[in-house]
Amino acid sequence: MTGTATHRASRLRPIALILLPLCGAVQAHAAPARFEQFTYQGKAAEQAPVQAGQYRNPILSGYYPDPSLTRVGDDYYLVNSSFAHFPGLPVFKSKDLVHWTQIANAINRPEQLDFTGRRISQAVFAPDISWHDGVFYIVNTCVECRGNFVITAKDPAGPWSNPIWLPFEGIDPSLYWEGDKAYIVNNRAPEETPRYDGHRAIWIQEYDWRAGKMVGPSTQIVNGGVDIGKKPVWIEGPHIFRKDGYYYLTAAEGGTSVNHSQVVFRAKELRGPYQPFEGNPILTQRDLDPARPDPIGSAGHAKLVQTRNGDWWASFLAVRPYAGDFYNIGRETFLLPVKWKDGWPVILPKGEAIPHVAEAPRLPTGPLPALPTSGDFSYIDEFDGKTLSMQWIGIRTPHHPFYRLSGGALELESGAPIGDLNGVPAFIGRRQQHANATISTTLRYTPAGNGDRAGLAAVQSDRNNLFFGLTRIEGRPVVALYTRDQSDTDSLIASAPVATSGPVTLTIRITGGTMAFDYAVDGKARTLKTDLDATLLSTEKAGGFVGTVIGPYHYTPAS
Repeated sequence: MTGTATHRASRLRPIALILLPLCGAVQAHAAPARFEQFTYQGKAAEQAPVQAGQYRNPILSGYYPDPSLTRVGDDYYLVNSSFAHFPGLPVFKSKDLVHWTQIANAINRPEQLDFTGRRISQAVFAPDISWHDGVFYIVNTCVECRGNFVITAKDPAGPWSNPIWLPFEGIDPSLYWEGDKAYIVNNRAPEETPRYDGHRAIWIQEYDWRAGKMVGPSTQIVNGGVDIGKKPVWIEGPHIFRKDGYYYLTAAEGGTSVNHSQVVFRAKELRGPYQPFEGNPILTQRDLDPARPDPIGSAGHAKLVQTRNGDWWASFLAVRPYAGDFYNIGRETFLLPVKWKDGWPVILPKGEAIPHVAEAPRLPTGPLPALPTSGDFSYIDEFDGKTLSMQWIGIRTPHHPFYRLSGGALELESGAPIGDLNGVPAFIGRRQQHANATISTTLRYTPAGNGDRAGLAAVQSDRNNLFFGLTRIEGRPVVALYTRDQSDTDSLIASAPVATSGPVTLTIRITGGTMAFDYAVDGKARTLKTDLDATLLSTEKAGGFVGTVIGPYHYTPAS
C-alpha cells in the first residue's frame, strides 16, 4: 500500500456488531459534551517505498498485539488481544494476508465479560482463532476475571457466544484439531516448584467441543523452554500443527520486551516427548544493534498458517521504537514467510532484521479495505451514522449508556474519571497507529463548575495519560493540558482563558516522543503547548501491554 489515503466514516462498510454504549457514574445535572467530527492523519517514521508485488510491515499498524490467524478455504481470519478495552478481541478478514478488514469485535456485549476492577493491561490476553465443522472458535484468557474460556460463532462477523469457562490455570490457550478431536495447549505453572522467576511450562489436554468441557489427563510437554539449564522465561503463546509425520509446537520465549523470541519443538506423538530445534530461536531481534536505523524490535508470539498453494507464513507481534525502546503505539501485527530447513520452520534467520517491505504472498490480491491498516493513511469520522464504527473502543465493560450520536455529532454524558478501576470513563477512543500523527476534533461545551472537563484524552494506562480540552479553574473557563505520569493525580501543564459560547477545535500534533497542542476559537488558532515529553505514553514508562488510545472524554465531578 503506497501513498496516503483519506477515508470518511460515511464510506465505511455498515457495521453488524455495534459498539454498545459504555457506562459510568453519570451526573444527571451535567450538560453533555458535543463533539463534531474526529480527524486522524498518520505518517510512519520510516518511509520505505513499496513496489508492485510487495507489501509493507506492519500489516496492522498500532495497538494490535498477539495476532492469531487461521485459514478457511481461501479466506484468512485474524484476532488480536485487547485487554480491558471494550469492545474487545477485534476480528479481521483477508484474502491475501496483506489487506485486512475488521469484521467484528468478538466481545461486544456486557454479559460476555465483566472488566470491572481490571487495570487496562489486564483482562483478555492472547486469543487463538480456529475453525471446525462449520464453527469458528476463539479460546482466550480473561486475567483476573474468571480465567480461560471459549467463545464460538458460525459467522466470524458475529454474533459470538457467551463464554464457556474452562477449569485450568494459566494463559494463552490455543486449540489444535485432529480429526474430530480437539486439544487445548497453553501456558501453565510447571509440575515442579518453579526454579526461578518466569519459570513456566506448556501443557496439553483434550477438549470435548461438543460438551464444552476438558476431559482426560493434562500433560506437561515443555518445561521452562528450549533449555531449562539456561533459565528461559515466560514460555507462552503455544500453537501446535502437524506436518510430514511430526507435531510441531511453536511458542514465544523471553517475555514480550526486547528479549522476545519465537521457538519451535517437534515430536512424533502429540503428547511428546518434544525436542527443541537446534537452530532456535526461529525469530528474534534481540541480537541486533538497537541503534540501527528504523528498528523493529521485540518480535515474537507467532502463529503459522499454510496457504492453499502450500506456502507457509507467520503472523507475529513486534514494535517500532522512535528512540531507544520508546514506542507509544503499542505492539503491532507483522507478517513474514516461513522457510523450511531440514524439517524445521524458520521465520527469519539469526542476525537478519525484520524488513519494512517484503515480497507479497503468492495469492490473488484481495479487496482493499475501506479503512487502511498499513502504511500512511488518514480518516475522518463525521459521526453521521446510526452507530459508531467498530474501531472505537472504551475502557472496561459498559453497564449504562453515556453517549449518543445526534445530528452529526457525538454527545457524551459524564462518566467515571480515568483511573477509577471500578468505573467506566465517558471516553471513546481510536488507536494511535503511527509515530507521527495529527488528531483533532471540534467541541461544543461549557464547563459549569470547577473541575468539569471535556476534550481529548490520550490514554496508555490508568496512571499514564493526558487530557487536553475545556475545563474551569477557579471559576474561569480555560483550555488546559493535564498529564499523569505514573500517578493517580493530574499535573496541570498549561492553561489559557477561552470563551466557550461557540465551538473550539482541539488539535494534538504527535512527532515520536513529543506532542504539541493547538486550539482554535472563532477562526483564530493558538498553540497552548509545544514539545511536551510524550514518553509518559510509552510502554517503557507506563508498562503494560497496550498502545495509546486517543479520543473524546467528558467528566463532571459529583456535586
